[in-house]
Amino acid sequence: MAAVNPYLQVEGLTKRIGERVLFRQISFGIAEGQHVGLIAKNGTGKSTLLNILSGKEGYDEGSIVYRRDLKVGYLEQTPVYPAGLTVIEACFSHGNAVTNLIREYETCMATPGNPRLDEIFDRMEREKAWNYESRAKQILSQLKIDAFDQQVSTLSGGQLKRVALANVLITEPDLLILDEPTNHLDLEMIEWLEEYLKRSKLSLLMVTHDRYFLDRVCSVILELDDETLYTYKGNYSYYLQKRQERIDVANAEIARANNLYRTELDWMRRMPCARGHKARYREESFYELEKVAKRKVVEQQVSLEVKSSYIGSKIFEADYICKSYGPDKVILKDFFYTFSRYEKMGIVGNNGTGKSTFIKILLGLEKPDSGKVVVGETVRFGYYSQEGMAFNEQMKVIDVVRDIAEYIDLGGGRHLSAMQFLQHFMFSPKDQQNYVYKLSGGERRRLYLCTVLMRNPNFLVLDEPTNDLDIVTLQVLEEYLRNFKGCVIVVSHDRYFMDKVVDHLLVFQGQGDVRDFPGNYTQYREWKEEKLRFERERQKAREAKAPASAPAATRPQREHSGKRKLTFKERREMEALEADIAALEAEKKAIEEALCSGTLGVDELTEKSKRLPRLNDELDEKSMRWLELSEIEG
Repeated sequence: MAAVNPYLQVEGLTKRIGERVLFRQISFGIAEGQHVGLIAKNGTGKSTLLNILSGKEGYDEGSIVYRRDLKVGYLEQTPVYPAGLTVIEACFSHGNAVTNLIREYETCMATPGNPRLDEIFDRMEREKAWNYESRAKQILSQLKIDAFDQQVSTLSGGQLKRVALANVLITEPDLLILDEPTNHLDLEMIEWLEEYLKRSKLSLLMVTHDRYFLDRVCSVILELDDETLYTYKGNYSYYLQKRQERIDVANAEIARANNLYRTELDWMRRMPCARGHKARYREESFYELEKVAKRKVVEQQVSLEVKSSYIGSKIFEADYICKSYGPDKVILKDFFYTFSRYEKMGIVGNNGTGKSTFIKILLGLEKPDSGKVVVGETVRFGYYSQEGMAFNEQMKVIDVVRDIAEYIDLGGGRHLSAMQFLQHFMFSPKDQQNYVYKLSGGERRRLYLCTVLMRNPNFLVLDEPTNDLDIVTLQVLEEYLRNFKGCVIVVSHDRYFMDKVVDHLLVFQGQGDVRDFPGNYTQYREWKEEKLRFERERQKAREAKAPASAPAATRPQREHSGKRKLTFKERREMEALEADIAALEAEKKAIEEALCSGTLGVDELTEKSKRLPRLNDELDEKSMRWLELSEIEG
């Protein structure tokens, strides 16, 4: 892909690690203002490619050419800072053109005679280096980092990622390279970054598993597959369509080659060694045909339906749980909930609102301050945690899983061997013979997921399962969870994944405020936006209806502006609507609180669940009519 007005042009790039080829003779370019997403399975070289482009790693063949004087910013997947730094000091620690210039200025000022001061002073002006710290604080504040003197060693993974993100944005790069920018960010920050990059005119190359992010931000998708790079000039949805077309064409070509190969192989075996020119030409064609015939057919995704162990009607109850860390950090406040059989729940909320703590209380890993959790006798938890990955580095992949079980039950007398199960999660027979220490971070996460699922649980609790997993693995996991005959709780910031898997959401809003929303994440987001829009419209209408503060001399002009007054009947209607809206909002609040309480019987729960959408429709209808009348009145 040669770029028009290129910022970056890569030609014939090859990278080997030992005998393994990650990619061979790949070429692409990134033009000014272009937003490019890079997709590949874990272990195929995504992060390696980004490290090569940023100069942190070498390569075997090819060329990388940046436009002269191009300013490049690079966000690593796992940022690391020296111990002892504060947040604001961290913004100066990673060398870039501006911070290096500031250090040069400080050295100059500390040197007798201030050598080259005029030249450095002029460069400080050109680079806007004087206000670097204030710019850093401004961007950190936008990313909800306000404690500038806090030690970076005390930051959570999400806070550290935001500091690193601020570091690259402060420099105002021409080309921004991002490796998994959404990992460890909460939904609010992901959506902030998504909007920021959508509006931005800078060039962008990023690796991310967040499919909504790819769809909304990127205009070009690069796919690294089987040592080759494929280019799709469109967003993620376009890529999915065109990739399938490419696979269908390739599989048809392989099928045709295999049919012809059998005929040609028989000819090769029958022909004598001494051959004429025509025979030699046919022989050369045979070897080209053989290459095509022996290419790997890309299989369609096979549905993996695994029989979970029996789960009874009693799952678990959370009985008026309270949990806090001091008066300023309330996690749960009299939380009551009864989990239903086969329920699939998503948990969302900003970092620090208590999502992981809630899960640990449920699993008995942390005790509540008061209240209790009652778990049914038949419940067998499978817990995928953010910290739970621990392997014997010297074991082979297949042995790690076989240590748990040789087979997994599919039901109906059918079984799947450990080797076959691993293949469903993209560990080929060859990959299964690899030692754990050779695996990439994403491959280790995939193996950890397999060890959790191989234990045949009937209640899966997945805490941030999408971090570090590639898109192909996420698609397999989504299909697995949709077919899973058990209960599921998922904590995730991956909006696409949540939409595919969960039936409803627990929304952690902070300070013990936990709401149950009957729908997936997109529906929740649309509801929130509609609610905000409606509140803005009502406020706008109230302000328009407020008494005018203009001088008396200007008022006659407004009276003769051509707008009519409300009739007596319309004024009465508007008053009635205001009363109705207030009553409906009170009823809605009461229903929502009742649904969240967990104290309702089945019949009452059903009745109120049916009433809520009808009430919302009625509220919307009356609110829209009130707005129409308020426009006349205004």
